[in-house]
Amino acid sequence: MTIRHLTLASRSQQKSWLMLVDDPDAYAPRGHSLKSWLLGGASISTRHALFDVEGSGLTVVTDLFGEDAYFAEGVTFWALQNAAIEARRVAYIEAGWADAVVIPPDEHFHAWEYEKTAKRKGGRVYLDVRGNGEVVVHEGYLSRKEAARLAKSRNAGQCGEDEHGSGGGTSPVRAELTSLTQTYVDLHRHAAVRTELLGSPALALRLVVAHAIAGSALWRVRPEPQSVKSDAVRQSLDESRAEAVFDARRREVLGSLRLDAEDATVTSSGYGYGAAGRNICELLARLVPLPDAEVLDILALVMGETLAAGTPEIEALGTMLGLSMAHWWEADEVFLEGLRDREVLLAMLAEVAGEQIAAANARETSKTLKAIIRAHLAGEGGRTKKEGWVPRWMAFPPSAYTSRGGVGTVDAHVRAMALLNEPKEAAGEIGAAEVVGPSDDPLAVPVPGGAAGDDSSALDQSNARQAA
Repeated sequence: MTIRHLTLASRSQQKSWLMLVDDPDAYAPRGHSLKSWLLGGASISTRHALFDVEGSGLTVVTDLFGEDAYFAEGVTFWALQNAAIEARRVAYIEAGWADAVVIPPDEHFHAWEYEKTAKRKGGRVYLDVRGNGEVVVHEGYLSRKEAARLAKSRNAGQCGEDEHGSGGGTSPVRAELTSLTQTYVDLHRHAAVRTELLGSPALALRLVVAHAIAGSALWRVRPEPQSVKSDAVRQSLDESRAEAVFDARRREVLGSLRLDAEDATVTSSGYGYGAAGRNICELLARLVPLPDAEVLDILALVMGETLAAGTPEIEALGTMLGLSMAHWWEADEVFLEGLRDREVLLAMLAEVAGEQIAAANARETSKTLKAIIRAHLAGEGGRTKKEGWVPRWMAFPPSAYTSRGGVGTVDAHVRAMALLNEPKEAAGEIGAAEVVGPSDDPLAVPVPGGAAGDDSSALDQSNARQAA
């Protein structure tokens, strides 16, 4: 990296740098520090220019390989870049956006401080200017405080004014109730409503769904972010059958609730005054006319969105559902490329190709073992294609290939089964529910409505929903 950056330097700069290297009391910059030293500050790539580089007349420095080019004149670059940013800002406003805000390099656009808001609902454009000259454009956002204020004003028109709010006007008006009396009224009415709600479970169900979607002062439910640093893993997940089926159902639910079909999730993780109509009163009004079956379908979708990954809950549900991963997943290149352990690869080879082939290739490299596994899974070279193979870690219930441990799904499964069986041990037995897994399995759990390994119900429901 240091040698490459030195190719950006003039002969005098190279000479000065070598003198620093030879001086034991001096600091000679290396790596990215060297590039900044050569270019007189932050290095600005020509890729980030919003103006015509060739027509600007600015001096551009390229490395020896001609792959990277940087501006040698930082002050002049910023003069032209700022003019181009201002032109972009004006263009966004003329295009109908409520405003276009430029965030300078010494500040930063923190996504968690803003909420996605459509142009027609007053959304702004934020132009986030970085110190390296890059400009990142965020279209359709408002600060969370502004979004909550707008949503609250819409909610007030649909569900009544806030009982504690002022009545407007230019001069203060004495309230009809003291704050203590208002609290008295609130608490007694609350006690009456929630007690009456005990006799209306159907309405309570719809209220629960509205709270889960919109949130409230007492409810805070967040969707599983499915965070991953690898773009390849992200793409693999997005292209999986399970994600495709789930997202299709999500679009249906967004439509039935009359929410924006382009929203990433149904659940908004707000405080009851969410954007795009996600407030409790409005959602409740939309849920009340729906039949119980459809409300339960929506609840299942919301629960799926907010179900945490890599937890004992996943293990408990997968076992209770009799889920077969072979219906939802098949090995792809991303999975195979991530395998590194030869002992594990040999065990997998025995599963997909047989013990004899695994023994014959016991001394091969990991790369060769993966190639053989890949060929058997694809049925290449005259081999019989291995259908429905699922690695032990991914199956329900999961297991390990070695005794070394460190398999998160196995650890989570053990915890889940221990917790699920605690009530059974305390009560002696739980009804006449059928048992998942072999009858001699000490970790067997009761499963209402399904036999072990029978995942046809979940699959049939999913396929029926797709067909519909």
